Amino acid sequence: MYTHRIHEDCSVYFITCSVFQWLPVFINEMPCRIVTDSLTYCVVNAELRINAYVIMPTHLHVIVFDKDHNSGRLAESWNAFRKYTGRAMLDYVAKHLPPMFSKAFRDGAASDRMRRFWQPGQHPIAIASEGFWRQKLDYLHDNPCRKGLVRYPEDWRFSSARFYVEGKDDHADLEITPIEW
Repeated sequence: MYTHRIHEDCSVYFITCSVFQWLPVFINEMPCRIVTDSLTYCVVNAELRINAYVIMPTHLHVIVFDKDHNSGRLAESWNAFRKYTGRAMLDYVAKHLPPMFSKAFRDGAASDRMRRFWQPGQHPIAIASEGFWRQKLDYLHDNPCRKGLVRYPEDWRFSSARFYVEGKDDHADLEITPIEW
């Protein structure tokens, strides 16, 4: 089994996307909405399913799968999500954050692009058991508490923790799809 790659042996993944140089860009609602709106688009149009998520100031974690457990389509959907959000976030940064952010993203560009928003690599980790899923789910939801941003996971605005604690998604920014083990 390949590590850090979406492959056909597994259909559920824990994925982390980090902002280049860990710059804190997800610090208010607008950049977080770019991410959640893009994920919603992928749910509606690309058969992506979100099982859990958290958007931190410098990165995001998700547990995702394809509606039909099609790993190839999942990889394509996730790559399209990263490309789109990367471009949208770079445009947001240029308009709303200090110029040093845009400079860092330009300075970090590879030879095939003018700017870079996401760190290279996304390190998808295959989840093949309920125990490992629970470990990743707890890690993801506890992230804002470990960083001292909130006292309880369900208090973090851009997270699925409230769905898992309260069992409802009436305040959710994303449609959460449970996994039946």
